[in-house]
Order: sequence, then C-alpha cells, then structure tokens
Amino acid sequence: MCGITGWIDFEQDVSQQTAILDAMNQAHVARGPDAEGTWVSRHAALGHRRLIVIDPEGGIQPMIKHVGDRKYVITYNGELYNMPELRLKLLSLGHQLTSRSDTELILAAYAEWGLSCPEHLNGIFAFAVWDEANQQLFIARDRIGVKPLFYAQAGSSFLFGSEIKSLLAHPAIRPELDEEGIAEVLMMGPARTPGVGVFRGIKELKPGHWMVINREGITVKPYWELISRHHTDDFETTVANVRDLFQDAVKRQLVSDVPIGTMLSGGLDSSAISAFAAQVFKDEGRGILHTFSVDYADNEKYFSVNEFQPNPDAPWVRLMSEHIGSRHHTVLIDNQELIDHLVRSMEVRDLPGMADIDASLLLFSREIKKDLTVVLSGECADEVFGGYPWFHREEMVNADTFPWARLVGERIPFISPEISSRIRLSDYVEARYQEALSEVPRLSEENATEARMREMFYLNLTRWMPTLLDRKDRMSMAFGLEVRVPFCDHHLVEYVWNIPWSMKKHGQREKGLLRYALKGILPEEIIERKKSPYPKTHHPGYLRTMQSKILQLTEDPHAPVFQLLDRKAVRRFAEQDLSGRHFPWFGQLMNVPALLAYWLQMNEWLIKYNISIR
Repeated sequence: MCGITGWIDFEQDVSQQTAILDAMNQAHVARGPDAEGTWVSRHAALGHRRLIVIDPEGGIQPMIKHVGDRKYVITYNGELYNMPELRLKLLSLGHQLTSRSDTELILAAYAEWGLSCPEHLNGIFAFAVWDEANQQLFIARDRIGVKPLFYAQAGSSFLFGSEIKSLLAHPAIRPELDEEGIAEVLMMGPARTPGVGVFRGIKELKPGHWMVINREGITVKPYWELISRHHTDDFETTVANVRDLFQDAVKRQLVSDVPIGTMLSGGLDSSAISAFAAQVFKDEGRGILHTFSVDYADNEKYFSVNEFQPNPDAPWVRLMSEHIGSRHHTVLIDNQELIDHLVRSMEVRDLPGMADIDASLLLFSREIKKDLTVVLSGECADEVFGGYPWFHREEMVNADTFPWARLVGERIPFISPEISSRIRLSDYVEARYQEALSEVPRLSEENATEARMREMFYLNLTRWMPTLLDRKDRMSMAFGLEVRVPFCDHHLVEYVWNIPWSMKKHGQREKGLLRYALKGILPEEIIERKKSPYPKTHHPGYLRTMQSKILQLTEDPHAPVFQLLDRKAVRRFAEQDLSGRHFPWFGQLMNVPALLAYWLQMNEWLIKYNISIR
C-alpha cells in the first residue's frame, strides 16, 4: 500500500513548482515509509510514497511505461489479487512485462483497455495514469472503496490525493467549512456521505468510479454497481458457493513478499479468515501463522455485559488460536495512552472520528507493524451477511433513517442556536437518507420484507461500511501497515447481495448463512458465539477524564468548537453523573464517553487545521 498525489493544470507550467508537489507527497510519508518518487511534466505532476509489499525493485513509482509510441505514467496505491490471470491475459495480447509488480500490470491494462481497465482488476486500489499523448489523466478507485481517493479543483488546477491532508498541503486549498461540511460533522459524523470531503471544495471519488481529466474538463462515471437479480440457487448450493468464494478470497489475499498475518478477535469473521489462512500456510509450507488481538488494561475488572457487547474476546481468542495452531500476540492498551492518542487519531483521519475506537486501532496497528507489514481483517462481514442488531430488531429495521444513527435527533440540543437557525440539520439527514434509498437497485416481485432488507443491506454497504473502511485504512496506514479485507471481495459481495434475507438469517441468527457455511471449519463454540463488536475500554477513568476535559473546554472563551456547539448545553450535560447513562448515539460502540471525546476531537480539529467556518 502507498500514498498517491498529483496536480494537473493545462494553463500553467507545474514543473516549475515542484516544492508544492513535494509538500503534497510528504503528507503521505506515513502511508509509504519505504520509498518516495515524483514525476513532472509541463502540465502534470505525480507523487508517490511507497510501502513495499511485492517486487521491491520492479515496483518503483511513479512508473513509466512505453507501449508502442505512447507514454504512460502511473502512481498507484493498492494490491491486485488476480495478478496471475491478468499477467497471462496481457502477455497473450502481446504486452511485454519486465517485473513482478502489479503496478506494471495496471499500466499495461490501461494501455490495452483504456477506460474499461478497472473492470479487469480484482483488488483494492486507487490509481492515476497520465497519458502523455492524449494529455489526459485517468483515475480509478476499487469497487468497494477500500482504498481512498480525494480531489479538488482550484482555478485551473486539478488536485488529488490518498488523504485530505495532501490536498490541504497545496496553497490553493483553504481549510474551510461551509454549510454542507458543518452538517456532515455535526449530524452525519463520524460517518461521511459518499463523495463528500467535508472541507469546502474537497470531494471524494466514489467507490467503483473512474474519472478523466483533460482540456475539455472532467468526466466521472461508475464502472461497477450492485445489480439485483432473482437468486435461483437452493440453500445447500448457496452455502457451498459462499464457502468457495470466501475461501478463494482469503487465499488470493495472502500473496505477499513481506510478513503477513491476521487479526483475530475470536468472533466468527476473523476466526474464519484465520482458519483458512492457517490452512494455506500449512499447505504451502509457509510456517506458522501469526495472529493478533487487542484488549485493554483492567478490562477484565471493569467489563460489564450489555446488549451490544455480550462477552469479552480473550477466552474465544485463546480457543481459536489453539484450534488453528497460530502464534498469537495480544496487544494490551493502556487507558492513559488511549486518551493521549485521541487527537493523533483525528489527525490521521483528517476529521473527527470514532474517538477511542479509532485511537485503539491506531495503537493496535503500531504494535502489529513491529512484526508484520500485511494483515487480514474481518471487516464488512456484518454488512454483507447481516450481522448488526439493526438487521434483526424491528424498531431498528423500521426506523426510517440510518439505523446506526437512530438517535441523531439527540444531538440537536447540543448544537449552537446560531447553527440550528442557519442550517436545517434534521432536513439534511433526511435528504441524505432519501438520497441513499433512491439509489437502491430494486427487484420486481419482491415482498415488502425482502425489499426493506435489500434497502438495509444497501444502506450498510454504501453508507456504514465506508466509515469502517476509512477507519481501518487511516489508522493502519499511519504506521505503514497494510490491511486486507477478504469479505470485501467483489465476487463475494455480488453473490451475497442477491441471496434472500430468508436464507441470510438462517436459524434466525445474525449471519446465520455464514455460520452454517463454516460448520466443520470452526469450533462449534465459535460458530454459536453471539456477535460481539470490536473491543473497547470499559475503564471508568476514561469517562471521568472525558468529562473533566469537556468541563475545562467550556471554561475556555476561545474554544472554537463553540462556534458549532452550545456551550451551556454541553456543560450541563458534562456536569451530570453519566456513569450509568446509556446513549448509543452512533453505531454499537459510541456511547456517552465517545460523544464527549468526539467534541474534544472537533475542537482540536478546528485548531490544528486552522479551519474557517463560512
């Protein structure tokens, strides 16, 4: 994995402003700690920071390739999982390949297929190819959106980068927040509407899209979308296909020239990945699989069961590691260090985020990186197979809003009266919800229950899952750790999308179909374990610290967050006894302490990014 950036301008000579390109490129130094490179011409400048995973010598970027009399230059972030097939296809078409690098394969694929190039790629990617002959830039992002890509226009300049911070490094991009950005941070956050970069003028290339930038302007089009079809396989055939598709995805994603392992929580998803990976290691003589889990100091003392976290991970991790014979590593996070990294996790994301959930993953990634460069993780199984409580509880299914933010209205009393009178915040959320529903690919003759569940899966795949993928990418790449997510394999997603809800909830269980498909592969105890999300701290000191910090903040007359929040309302809330208060304001894990931490991150974000509110 890597960091990519670039600058196109047909009205000025960008080759004379390499210091700006260097600054944009340096913003990604954490993403690519192993090497850096730039390429410039009169109207195009490309930058690259590299994390070496495959072909250290053959994958140097930006990469230049001549095909006939045409010259192409690429900067690429990602990993291809169909390299053998793609290589054979390109060789059969007469292309000369001089490396083992997937970077060269993408260049050759673009030279061969042009705009349809991404359709031939199986992997996670964001890349830009400069076509010198046509004076044209082509950019594409993977189907699910595992790898990020942001862009902005400033006068005649078009800028792009893996992270927002690379765009902000250009002097033409100012850190400003308009009404859309305010609504995103206050009401949608820590989620983000697809395509929206929150900062004024910054946009995101949506998953499964490509764009072309030339003298005529900018063209953006989708090359991949979910297609609804009637599912005709019987249950046992469906189970076999799910198992085969998932096993194939795991095996493909274990390709690496550097140490690779898995994250293991003892839950269904990470256990399935680890079991298949351990078998591949055994079959291919690759030694012992290393697995990693995270926990928190004193959690065994303070953990309490609730509807969203029914049990701690440790016993299940131990059971699973012994079952597959992995060499397991437990990362124990100190409560104070977690607090100390709340601001750093915001800087890594470029936005206020999932507070301690982000910070813990940041610290977890730091420790894994000491042993590995690549790790597989179980994200997205819940979105694909229906694992969250909101798939199974009637009041959440019928909430008529984003189910992970049913209590969004509870945020409004904390927002400053000036902002509330200026922006119709509830209307903004409703408009975004209706926008998402309007995109759902409907299926004729589907009963009301199946139709609603199709909506639910679409909402989760396109609005909730990107929040987790953003988190996983930024927190891991902050330490140059590449995380792969087999449940995001597009072949698997396409197939499961059309499996009816009546099959997916087999046995009336969350992810019932997946559980059934893993029988005989995982211990029965793991298969029957009730879903438990990513672990979080239960230390009462965390809540006390957040309350104390918020109360201190309300006493600061210059705290910029109170341009957005109501100082008195925030203070009244923080002065209460919040120890027994249960307010899941976002997702499953973000309760009262996380709300306070989110406000703290907002304040530091406004300061550190020197943000102007328009």
